[in-house]
Amino acid sequence: MPKQVDVLLIALSSPILVGVYANNQLIETIETHEKSSDILPLLFDKLFKKYTVEKLFYANGPGSFMAIKVAYIFLKSMSILKKIPLYATDAFFFNKNHPIKAIGKLYFVKISSEIKTQKLEQAPEVSFSLPDMLEYSEFSTNATPLYMIGAVG
Repeated sequence: MPKQVDVLLIALSSPILVGVYANNQLIETIETHEKSSDILPLLFDKLFKKYTVEKLFYANGPGSFMAIKVAYIFLKSMSILKKIPLYATDAFFFNKNHPIKAIGKLYFVKISSEIKTQKLEQAPEVSFSLPDMLEYSEFSTNATPLYMIGAVG
């Protein structure tokens, strides 16, 4: 019988990160610079053949609108088709609460528990990372995307 695992996806920017967790511990990391729309079906096909996936987790934003949308639609489809629960948390959990690029010189920032946009003259170096331990309490069953940007005029 394949090992039971949970899978975490961070697909907000390049590289896309996928973490495989057994007993809350990171046991496998996948990193790719491919487009999420091209690579997610291939990656998850391999994962579903290798493991029994119990839960799906992802960073639901803020970040690239299209990246969030592709990740959400893909994972929500897998969740429904394979009857696997889907959980989410915001991207700040995976980058030590650093600003995240929005548009132009605008960046998303999280102050207390509120996410806002803020103009920054100097672009911060932002990278996301997979946690060594998966903390379920940081995730919500409300997995809808955090798109955050209204109309730009």
